[in-house]
Amino acid sequence: MRWDNLFDDLEGQLEQELTAEEVDQQAEEERLRLGRLSLRDRVISLHEAQGRDSDYAFRVMLVNGQTVDVRPTTFGRDWFAADIVGSAIHSQCIVPLIGIASIGLTREQIAVSMDAVPGETSGRSLAARLSLPFVLRDLCRRRSGLEMQTITGSFSGTIDRVGRDHLDLALHEKDAARRENVVAGYRIIPLTQIVLMRL
Repeated sequence: MRWDNLFDDLEGQLEQELTAEEVDQQAEEERLRLGRLSLRDRVISLHEAQGRDSDYAFRVMLVNGQTVDVRPTTFGRDWFAADIVGSAIHSQCIVPLIGIASIGLTREQIAVSMDAVPGETSGRSLAARLSLPFVLRDLCRRRSGLEMQTITGSFSGTIDRVGRDHLDLALHEKDAARRENVVAGYRIIPLTQIVLMRL
């Protein structure tokens, strides 16, 4: 009878140790998964949840101190396009990931953003592989007027050309067509200084 109790006790201890080891292993795997998540992965998870559920607009604080409420629509390799929420007129923007100082989320949004699986959210579409210079070259070809916010200030105009690490911006009113007689000047802007472009 005593042997039965001893074996039952040993079996219970072994099962408890195996369960604790499995819990520790799962916790370590989750820490590793979270450690591989990028900011881009988490923003994409919020975007995917928006399609399934409620409104997942969120506030982005830019490195220049400004804030903007956005609802992402398209993702590139190092940028995302978004609708600006709460503006009187429908406006869109492009946000380089390097221009983000922080993102304000609710408790629910934080949990949803961590649902991302590294690699799965990286995207297989053409847009997901496009870098910021490619998008800027497209805006240059279209001769689109825009407002460009940088770390040190804001400029409006048209992109004249895009280099490897900079662009030339012809300064004029955003809504005016780019004509030589309306251009007030030119700026060469390093791409690392751009924090937001309003289209």
